[in-house]
Amino acid sequence: MLKCRRDYWSALVQIPGRQAEAKKMKGTSKSRSCFGYPLSIFFIVINEFCERFSYYGMRALLILYFRYFIGWDDSLSTTIYHTFVALCYLTPILGALIADSWLGKFKTIVSLSIVYTIGQAVIAVSSINDLTDFNHDGTPDNISAHVALSMIGLALIALGTGGIKPCVSAFGGDQFEEGQEKQRNRFFSIFYLAINAGSLISTIITPLLRVQVCGIHSKQACYPLAFGVPAALMAVSLIVFVIGSRMYKKFQPQGNVMAKVVRCIGFAIKNRFRHRSKEFPKREHWLDWANEKYDERLVSQIKMVTRVMFLYIPLPMFWALFDQQGSRWTLQAATMSGKIGIIEIQPDQMQTVNAILIVIMVPIMDTVVYPLIAKCGFSFTPLKKMTVGMFLASMAFVAAAIVQVEIDKTLPVFPRGSQVQVKVLNIGNDNMTISFPGTTVTLDQMSQTNEFMTFDVDKLTSINISSAGSLVTPVTHSFEQGHRHTLLVWAPNHHRVVKDGLNQKPEKGENGIRFVNTFDESFNVTMNGEVYVNVTSHNASEYQFFPSGIKSFTINSAEISQQCENDFKSSYLEYGSAYTYVITRKNDGCPEVKIFEDIAPNTVNMALQIPQYFLLTCGEVVFSVTGLEFSYSQAPSNMKSVLQAGWLLTVAVGNIIVLIVAGAGQFSKQWAEYILFAALLLVVCVIFAIMARFYTYINPAEIEAQFDEDEKKKYLEKTNPYPKSDSFSQTQM
Repeated sequence: MLKCRRDYWSALVQIPGRQAEAKKMKGTSKSRSCFGYPLSIFFIVINEFCERFSYYGMRALLILYFRYFIGWDDSLSTTIYHTFVALCYLTPILGALIADSWLGKFKTIVSLSIVYTIGQAVIAVSSINDLTDFNHDGTPDNISAHVALSMIGLALIALGTGGIKPCVSAFGGDQFEEGQEKQRNRFFSIFYLAINAGSLISTIITPLLRVQVCGIHSKQACYPLAFGVPAALMAVSLIVFVIGSRMYKKFQPQGNVMAKVVRCIGFAIKNRFRHRSKEFPKREHWLDWANEKYDERLVSQIKMVTRVMFLYIPLPMFWALFDQQGSRWTLQAATMSGKIGIIEIQPDQMQTVNAILIVIMVPIMDTVVYPLIAKCGFSFTPLKKMTVGMFLASMAFVAAAIVQVEIDKTLPVFPRGSQVQVKVLNIGNDNMTISFPGTTVTLDQMSQTNEFMTFDVDKLTSINISSAGSLVTPVTHSFEQGHRHTLLVWAPNHHRVVKDGLNQKPEKGENGIRFVNTFDESFNVTMNGEVYVNVTSHNASEYQFFPSGIKSFTINSAEISQQCENDFKSSYLEYGSAYTYVITRKNDGCPEVKIFEDIAPNTVNMALQIPQYFLLTCGEVVFSVTGLEFSYSQAPSNMKSVLQAGWLLTVAVGNIIVLIVAGAGQFSKQWAEYILFAALLLVVCVIFAIMARFYTYINPAEIEAQFDEDEKKKYLEKTNPYPKSDSFSQTQM
């Protein structure tokens, strides 16, 4: 699950201080209730479900859309993905400023939801292949137009989702009356359930929509439908929210506490700089330099906030690892097999493992693990929990590196630079001997070499074909360096060299299929709606690509008798394979299919990612949930929104760290990048543990109560004309 808990706690930290707003409420209709709850909150919960479905459904597809539709490489796709996520967690600050200082929560939610809906619609339009496929060849003729539209759409989505994030949950809390604290707490549980349900369902459904085939002139993976459904849900979210308008309690903007904090800190720094000479005595705390302009209560509250903010400094490294579930880990899943028993998992569906595990792990941690640790006599403080969470996330990336090493072992080796690779396929009826520089292979009829042979192009000086009772025939061909080639032979003096055109495993987990014609005349083949046109005699077609499963194909040739069967089925296609289907004749003259493997399918199963998801989810539970609970407990009531902004800022910075590492560290092996991230977080974990060791826990409520008591005493002293000492003396007299 991508930040469901983080979104939930965004709700909790927004509510304190709402009583102060109650006096300035405007435009409120008579409150209606249902089962003791304000009827208006049901519109808010449905709105949140649809919005989270829209966001997480779109985000689940994003990395594969960049990689396979737009055609960016892994590094650029990862960079753009994390830039978008960073923006989504920077814009909440802007949303809070707009709501508190200008429009109020309701108008901010409506305005930015319109922007959000437009953004979702734009990115859905950007994924329509036929938009610029003017020659109907299945490839966009102007990919720049698709890139521009998708970037505009993502910018609008980042503004919309981030802008409403600090408003929706707080607006829901505003609907409750005094004395409804119990119902309000239950509302947040329902709100949390809506977040989880939206994210979980969307990350299951939208990948299934993506693998459907659609298009007007050419059939492609159905990104328009997969993006269009989240766009429709966002429109529904907006409509539902507006329908409940007359039932809502709406409050006027009251000014932004974050602005007060920034101004106070700025004044303290400026004042300290002005009085930096030795003639001015030092003050106990650097914020005490703001006492000349700001009251002592505000300065004390900001001190509490800055102490927690200081502990936030190492936290972005955790989010740098956590948010790679949607980028690097999804790309890793794309190189694995999704066949788990009778279920077939898509790479982007693996993100649902986090959502499922967190629903399981949160109650287990709260009801089993934490009480058990307490019974053993260990002091498992919030900061210790966060340290453990960082360590578990680091170990998750070690597990990801181990899985990547196993994947790398199964990947085929392709020719580099000045190398060429050659495979021999005997499609004739005689045994053949083929001599290469340094090696000789003998092939039976209808057989091929076990693997591609690699040669330096300048050393591949001679290839000779021979058979029993025939002369030696040399092969004269200019091999293209950096490519694979297949040498088709069907007689000692009949051969053909075919460039394969595959320099990597088929993308998107699809399977490459080509046909070789052993007939005397050309034929056409139609497989799963794709047509191989005019496959000439003793030649190979180009590869075409198909998703996993069994595919039907039909051979159309004048040489095939009407009494012969010309409809066939492929073998079961798995993930990332390539095959050559040789069409030959049986003794009765009817066609027969011989299948040869060119690239083996992915053999490492996606189930091997479950341990890394398990470790990362456990890390999230003890880090993210505990971190926000700790922040909530250590901040004064009117500063909790400030800490929420700081918390979301750590998420944004974490994604920026990924951008830096992905851009600067060009690793030849992906497992090395995983190990680097694991090592960085481990170092940060140690630093955080040291910082936590010196932190002293406080009770902000007690400190604020002391201020209230002092202010009450000062007020009584001002209003009482008789000092206590005089009163006491008169009594004694």
